[in-house]
Amino acid sequence: MADPKGFLTHGREVASSRPVEERKKDWNEVYVPGSLLPIISKQASRCMDCGIPFCHNGCPLGNLIPEWNDYAYREDWTGASERLHATNNFPEFTGRLCPAPCESACVLGINQPPVTIKNVEVSIIDKAWDNGTVKPQVPERLSGKTVAVIGSGPAGLAAAQQLTRAGHTVAVYERADRVGGLLRYGIPEFKMEKRHINRRIEQMRAEGTRFRTGIEIGRDLKATDLRKRYDAVVIAAGSTTARDLPVPGRELKGVYQAMEYLPLANKVQEGDYVAPPISAEGKHVVVIGGGDTGADCVGTAHRQGAASVTQLEIMPRPNDERHPVNQPWPTFPILYKVTSAHEEGGERIYSASTTHFEGDEDGNVQWLHLAEVEFVDGKLNRKPGTERKIPAQLVTLAMGFTGTDQQNGLVEQFGLELDERGNIARDAHFQTNVPGVFVAGDAGRGQSLIVWAIAEGRSAARGVDRYLTGVSDLPAPIRPTDRALAV
Repeated sequence: MADPKGFLTHGREVASSRPVEERKKDWNEVYVPGSLLPIISKQASRCMDCGIPFCHNGCPLGNLIPEWNDYAYREDWTGASERLHATNNFPEFTGRLCPAPCESACVLGINQPPVTIKNVEVSIIDKAWDNGTVKPQVPERLSGKTVAVIGSGPAGLAAAQQLTRAGHTVAVYERADRVGGLLRYGIPEFKMEKRHINRRIEQMRAEGTRFRTGIEIGRDLKATDLRKRYDAVVIAAGSTTARDLPVPGRELKGVYQAMEYLPLANKVQEGDYVAPPISAEGKHVVVIGGGDTGADCVGTAHRQGAASVTQLEIMPRPNDERHPVNQPWPTFPILYKVTSAHEEGGERIYSASTTHFEGDEDGNVQWLHLAEVEFVDGKLNRKPGTERKIPAQLVTLAMGFTGTDQQNGLVEQFGLELDERGNIARDAHFQTNVPGVFVAGDAGRGQSLIVWAIAEGRSAARGVDRYLTGVSDLPAPIRPTDRALAV
């Protein structure tokens, strides 16, 4: 362990953020560069000798958190990086994007602020990159087997890297023009700069993974033809069917899905556009949906110069602190969260339901009509007399996703079976009903967290390796049926 008295002598400190007015003028990450390193050793020392580290259960990757906390406390960055990479292919992604269920399960969190696990993690990997200790791991010999991975999000990349290192020849197919999936075009630059993706892709290329961009399986290349080319296929296409809002006025110009809006802002940062085709500049913006994607829309609208930003959530405002009965430790609680985007301004309205949109004579959205809602006998009902309208010249729908894309023909062409939730069904080894075709990530689990996606990619890779060779030494941190610690 680290300092036996660390949790008694040091309070919780987190990464420092740049001033709001400064960071709203650019798209760089919101945190002050280098602000963590001077404090991270003390923060790592807060990790207790708790006997049973529940943080292991909070994280589906099974991260060896107490071990790399100890290395970080002693400033052994090489050792810390080795323990970090033992369970996680991309800690620089999770250290920036994961909501840290490990911290919710931290034993110290029973009666004190938990260890800053996420900040320690990102400090270790950033230091490892700076020190040049993150190197390609080229396999000693090739198996002669070929694998196609459909999708280059965290699940697809994790599966591809594991299988490449096992000696298989892997090609990743991505329908977008760049590798990264939602990491590339769904996550704004201010949340994670894309240089972090780029250098991982270069590492994977050096290891032998091949990438094929601009190819959508099902449309550009038939799934059946892909199956003939490769010994095995991993479907990691994500859960990309966005939940819609079928209310009057939905057809008005200016009402978009979040994933129609966010990628264009990222493409500006990639140099594809001078200005985004859909912009919040000078407009009253309404974001429907209170989750992380909604917060990404809020932060993007601020940087584009929106006149105002309002975020609507149909559920009641969450509690500020964990409820000891309804959300007991070590479950992952639903709490009121102020992200960096919310710090930058805007209004948040809870218990609100959109009734319809109102437009001008040219068919452009101008107003959003809403009503307050409440739970009555377990049902969500509108409260009479609470109807009102707010200005809305740009509306983004960020209400989550309902399953993998079935319009491109991939599911039908493979002949895949779906489960009761509309996800691609799989067995205990992540294999679908089609022999040699596996599924990992949100396509099989449904919309989930990045740590679950990477864990699924690693576990599916073991299933593929076992299918191809009869045996596998690759780790499988989770089963398809495993779920997060929740009430």
